[in-house]
Amino acid sequence: MKTALILEGGAMRGMFTCGVTDVFLENGIEFDGTAGISAGAVFGCNFKSRQAGRAIRYNKRYGRDPRYCSVRSLLKTGDLYGVDFCYREIPEVLDPFDRAAFRENPMAFYVGTTDVMTAEAVYHRLDNGDDGDILWMRASASMPLVSRPVKIGDRLLLDGGIVDAVPFAYMERLGYDRNVAVLTQPKGYRKKPTRGMAAFRLGLRKYPAVAEAMAHRHERYNAEMDQIDAREAAGTLLVIRPEAPLGISRTEGDSEALERVYQLGREQGLKRLEAVREYLDQG
Repeated sequence: MKTALILEGGAMRGMFTCGVTDVFLENGIEFDGTAGISAGAVFGCNFKSRQAGRAIRYNKRYGRDPRYCSVRSLLKTGDLYGVDFCYREIPEVLDPFDRAAFRENPMAFYVGTTDVMTAEAVYHRLDNGDDGDILWMRASASMPLVSRPVKIGDRLLLDGGIVDAVPFAYMERLGYDRNVAVLTQPKGYRKKPTRGMAAFRLGLRKYPAVAEAMAHRHERYNAEMDQIDAREAAGTLLVIRPEAPLGISRTEGDSEALERVYQLGREQGLKRLEAVREYLDQG
């Protein structure tokens, strides 16, 4: 039996996920592997480095800092989230990311991205927490239109959620067969077609494959939700999700709103803690 934790993205809805994973850390819940998409990658890395409280702390502290996220940053650099501030200054200086702890934790950690030329999902295992790993995390969370594609090797990459929002199938293919998924939308949520596709097609005119993927994103997402619901009903996947819509914007910077969503995650984590323990102990 191999166990995995699977983390959906959702930008600042990811504060819910942080609440759940912090409860896991505080209560000794461990997995053989974790896979994160977008916010699930950039916040989920703290689960491997065992830094409970770090993600909510720096998001509350810097959420309204224009160096962190602002239209000014988007206009000046092409990135809504300031690359240097988010991926260097915070993890290296202001709220250090424990690279040594990340490296020493034997749990496998995977992040998912989207190749902008082919619109294929590209996954990568992160082992060291070094600058190369940080680059993969940034790629996983680089939302289309408001982020520049991230070049890694011969690929240009964007947000993994474009083509694979919840990587349960990927982890199953790797042999993980006892899995827990943390979602950031309530049960029954289904995406509607992407609004503003004309803007996406214009902004992504150099990358028509990924523009087309955006046009069909809701279909893939909804099919994944159907598969997740079926696995949950069959008892082959344990799912933790909000009980109601979180009511938070993707770029929320208000510390009270972030804390509220984080606490909702903690509540669900504590509520499901014994069920998670029992589920992981089975088999």
